[in-house]
Amino acid sequence: MKIEDKPAGLKLAGLFFLPREIMIVDGKGVSILIWIGILAGIVLLLFLLIFFTKITVHFYYHHQQDDDEMIIRLSAWFGLIRYTIDVPLIKVDKETASIQVKEETHMGTGGKTKEKDKKYSPEEIFNSFRDTYEMVRHVVGMHKIVRRFLAKIEIKELEWHSNIGLGDAAHTGMVVGAGWTLKGGIVGFMSHYTRLQAQPVLTITPYFQMMVSQTLIKCMIRFQIGYAILAGIRTVKYWKGGRPKFKTRPLSMLSKEDRKESM
Repeated sequence: MKIEDKPAGLKLAGLFFLPREIMIVDGKGVSILIWIGILAGIVLLLFLLIFFTKITVHFYYHHQQDDDEMIIRLSAWFGLIRYTIDVPLIKVDKETASIQVKEETHMGTGGKTKEKDKKYSPEEIFNSFRDTYEMVRHVVGMHKIVRRFLAKIEIKELEWHSNIGLGDAAHTGMVVGAGWTLKGGIVGFMSHYTRLQAQPVLTITPYFQMMVSQTLIKCMIRFQIGYAILAGIRTVKYWKGGRPKFKTRPLSMLSKEDRKESM
């Protein structure tokens, strides 16, 4: 018998019991939707937390004659997350003209420290520049992507001190002038393309009667991770020309033996 053929009482009973059965079925569906909504909310919250997290980068470089030291410290969430790259030794091999670097990395204040000895030949350095050019060539409007990202970078501190001496007054004066030109150009670039929020402290001290080569650079920058993510997405979006032909291979493409040697 169809519902339309039932008496009025049975019709009312059917209308009373039918929604109840639907409510039982929908109750399970609603509970599943609630859990899906909770998981989606957690994922969205984590994404927003990462997107709006600000990374602070402290850069320190000191050069004195043949001794070099470079420290890069990354921190987030008011120092709760820290990652430090310490390069205490940079030497140039006179025979092969390669750069030898001793690198130390550690997480936090009490994390494990890893030491690596790396050697970069002139050919590898040249190939890295060619790979950079190859990547830029495959991205449409790469300069616009870089400019957008640089516009979001905040420079909180900038110090650059130099002591220069060549033992000859005329030559020292020429190098000092070139040094001021270089520093002025870099500061001008930063003020034009980034958010330079600190007064740069620049000094050059000439030594006319002795050989001196000393440089000290301190810099602190800050940016949101989200802007770096957007820059990466734009790079993939505007990629063209297929796969680039890199001269240097990433670590994931190396063989096991080569990977062990690089580590």
